[in-house]
Amino acid sequence: MKRWEVVKLGKPEESLRLNKVEIPAIEKNKNEVLIKVESAAMNFFDILQCKGEYQERHPLPFTPGAELSGIVMSEDDTVYKKGQRVLAAPSLPNGAYSEWIKVEGDKVFSIPDTMTFNEAASMFITYQTGYYALLQCAQIKRGETLLVHAGSGGVGSAAIQLGKAFGARVIATAGSEEKIRICKEIGADIVINYKKEDFVKIVKESTNGKGADVIFDPVGGDTFDRSRKCIAFNGRLLIIGFASGRIAKAPANHLLVKNYSAVGVHWGYFWKLYPEKVNENHTKLVELYNEGFIKPLIYNEYSFEQLPLGLKQLGQRETWGKLVLKTS
Repeated sequence: MKRWEVVKLGKPEESLRLNKVEIPAIEKNKNEVLIKVESAAMNFFDILQCKGEYQERHPLPFTPGAELSGIVMSEDDTVYKKGQRVLAAPSLPNGAYSEWIKVEGDKVFSIPDTMTFNEAASMFITYQTGYYALLQCAQIKRGETLLVHAGSGGVGSAAIQLGKAFGARVIATAGSEEKIRICKEIGADIVINYKKEDFVKIVKESTNGKGADVIFDPVGGDTFDRSRKCIAFNGRLLIIGFASGRIAKAPANHLLVKNYSAVGVHWGYFWKLYPEKVNENHTKLVELYNEGFIKPLIYNEYSFEQLPLGLKQLGQRETWGKLVLKTS
């Protein structure tokens, strides 16, 4: 079989190499599932891992990729049967960008027959993060106003759809006409072109001066700084990530005077501490998918040999939704 490996640190097109290796063997009495990979979703942190800039580093060589979908090939697994369609979130150094993979059984999840492999590969991290952030961290309520930054991205588009499913009024920001169209199509009530318009002003005007009850921020930097100017009393500012490259700060006196909370959202740590909650959330997300409330956005799919190209385009920030790698 073939799999991608980071053999040196640098840009994906410089660091990745496609190698031939043996199909992994399942060890007896270990909770492992052998999967033939059909689709693997790309994430921005894959690029950081290639560069050695992610908070968790792995010895070279390693295979990146954090989420996949495929078909169970294990003969004697007690939970998942051979031929069953699943999604999985493998642990590095043996990541998703591989034709075959063995994954710990507690990191494998069943998917409905109606869900495509591309959708399943794009479902796990972004929608789990959005669900945990909005429902369990922010405890968003029906009728509240939710501001989603980078609304056309993978995690942003998930937050828009989930916000609407939870009954919120959703305002989104985006940086191009195409991305604005995408946000509107998936349900955003108001979409702001942050490159041409002042989102602080528009959020205040559209809420009669109150501000957004919940702000979902995967961008950080200036976006975080300005978001503090349009958050409501008792608001919750969710820190999802720092795609801008700058880690912003929230002065404690500002939190006190405006009476809002800045909430860190580390979904991976939540999964480590409360795996049973993640299982429950997966069940709820599948229900929302079956009911038509959520549907992963697929920007493009790439052949297995095109992984460096896909990650390069993802890093240029001109894409929307999820980019998917196909193994066949």
